[in-house]
Amino acid sequence: MKLARPIRRHFSTSTASQKSERVANNKLISLTQIKELHAHLIRTQLHKDPSSVSEVIRYYALSPLFLEKALLVFNQIEQPTLLIWNHMIRGLSQSGQFSEAIHAYNRMYRQGLAGNHLTFIFIFKACARAPDVVHGQTVHAHALKLGFEPYLFVSNALIHMYASCGYLGFAQKVFDGMRERDLVSWNSLICGYSQCNRFENVLGLFKAMQAANVRADAVTMMKVILACNYLGEWEIADSTVNYVEENHVDIDVYLGNTMIDMYGRRGLVNLAREVFDRMHERNIVSWNSMIKAYAKAGNFVSARKLFNEMPKRNVVSWTSMITGYSQANQHAEAVSLFEEMMGANVRADEITVASVLSACAHVGSLDVGEAVHRYIRKHGVKADIYVGNSLIDMYCKCGVAEKALEVFQWMEEKDSVSWTSVISGLAVNGFADSALELFSRMLREGIRPTLGTFVGILLACAHAGLVEKGLEYFESMERIHGLMPEMKHYGCVVDLLSRSGEVDKAYEFIQNMPIVPDVVVWRILLSACKVHGNVALAEVVTNKLLELDPSNSGNYVLSSNTYAASDRWQDVIRIRELMDETNVQKPFGRSSIEINGKLSNNSLEPGLTCKKNR
Repeated sequence: MKLARPIRRHFSTSTASQKSERVANNKLISLTQIKELHAHLIRTQLHKDPSSVSEVIRYYALSPLFLEKALLVFNQIEQPTLLIWNHMIRGLSQSGQFSEAIHAYNRMYRQGLAGNHLTFIFIFKACARAPDVVHGQTVHAHALKLGFEPYLFVSNALIHMYASCGYLGFAQKVFDGMRERDLVSWNSLICGYSQCNRFENVLGLFKAMQAANVRADAVTMMKVILACNYLGEWEIADSTVNYVEENHVDIDVYLGNTMIDMYGRRGLVNLAREVFDRMHERNIVSWNSMIKAYAKAGNFVSARKLFNEMPKRNVVSWTSMITGYSQANQHAEAVSLFEEMMGANVRADEITVASVLSACAHVGSLDVGEAVHRYIRKHGVKADIYVGNSLIDMYCKCGVAEKALEVFQWMEEKDSVSWTSVISGLAVNGFADSALELFSRMLREGIRPTLGTFVGILLACAHAGLVEKGLEYFESMERIHGLMPEMKHYGCVVDLLSRSGEVDKAYEFIQNMPIVPDVVVWRILLSACKVHGNVALAEVVTNKLLELDPSNSGNYVLSSNTYAASDRWQDVIRIRELMDETNVQKPFGRSSIEINGKLSNNSLEPGLTCKKNR
């Protein structure tokens, strides 16, 4: 029995081209169809024919997973057409291979092939994303020579390229020279100015856009409100929101987030929440912005409720809450939430650790502060100046100045806050000599001291009993460093004189102050009168304090204690009766106690035992 011979199909060039044309006209072609077409072209030896293989290259080039395959097919063609070059330039650009896209254009140009309007649109986008203004300007010259710059879409791509590269003067020049503009033209330039923080220009362009009767969209509105946020132009922001409402501009997630931020900055949390609730789509930024708005307004109940409702949290979510607690002096809550964050295995960043270190400093939680320091080293958290300064502040306020000095020594970069913090910390923790030595080093290294630095220096002299040296430093503030002493510096001098027992000199110093002394300065002197038993001067100071601040219970208590120390019990009774007559109440005492690494808040009523808050 003879086997039948297989039937061989013979395809002509026209048949293959027709098949390619049918695929090209089909907008919903699949990968399977493209592979079949490619295989068919290989079988018919038409895979190197530009007109036949063009659609195969287009599909592969615009599919990131098959870009390499597009290059293989492309490299087999001896003379690619402009259409094929455009496919490759566009595909390389869309896949993030911007330099390769620019290189492809240069190859095409060297081969003597001039681009068309699509070529320039694709290559300008690649130059914008690279960013590469040098090649962008070269291609711009080609477009000018070929007469394509007046094309609307080419001009828009040019504006976008120059704006993305930060060359706003060139972008503005292209924009000004356009005979016709559309919304993309305006938005491209507005986005460029916004990206470079030229917010006044953003608002100016929006005003011109309205005068030209061009209807804005969500992108325009987002950039305008963002500019208002930075400039504090709340009237313009409100009129922009009115524009959004009146023109039924779709509030997408980006515009919505910017509006929430705008209202949050102004403390208008109810309006921020209205926007949040109206948004059809939210991302994690939406939730974080709303939480931040609540925290800034001090509404931590709503902030925490929203935080707990979040479908997904990131480090910004946790940090917004922790920073909010810390800035509102709810330090125990900040520390507690940080511990919860660690339990959730969310990696903290430099902002998180700086905020929780600030909280630890205020409540004196050394154990948690040291744990945060270990966390920074273990997880490689960026130890910038802000984190370093926060560590110094925490160790100083927790009474471990030696560790603060260690942190200061390993900091690669220091600012005046770093020097001031460690000098002040050493001073108040009994290391006056080290503080003064560090100050001398600061001056030798050419670091300009600040007003805060001199507070630390005067404190160091006061704690060390260096009266003459302290007075010399005080006098040098204005004479040598050009710093005008403030109230706190005068208070430090009063403390310096008072600690050494020279309360009369301190009183004389107060009387000769060029500024009116505040209650803090007088209270420092009254405390010194109590310590040194100068009841006569204490009476003078008490009368002054009661005149300046009659409702402060501390003034009465301090005066009463001064009389008690001198056994003048009738005067003690008189002061207590005066408190009752003026209805002055002594406030509850509060304390935070660290137990097994946890903070416990307690309050103490006058005359009662310690009672834990519920």
